[in-house]
Amino acid sequence: MRESEFWANVDWVFGERGVSMAQDLVLATLDERSVLQAVNDGVDPQRVWDAVCENMGFPENYRYLHRIKPDERER
Repeated sequence: MRESEFWANVDWVFGERGVSMAQDLVLATLDERSVLQAVNDGVDPQRVWDAVCENMGFPENYRYLHRIKPDERER
């Protein structure tokens, strides 16, 4: 996953709350960093996205949203 795909996923899932979520959500699986800090520190975007998905309890297919055409995605 590219960083741009990561942010596209954040926008699709969280909408205008996405930036706030990325700043505020601190995860143990990201070494107690916020989502934004982890991305800025160079953590693989797929690893960060997987951590978000796991924390939020999203369905497995959300881990691969960047591979699904937007018009074929299910919420």
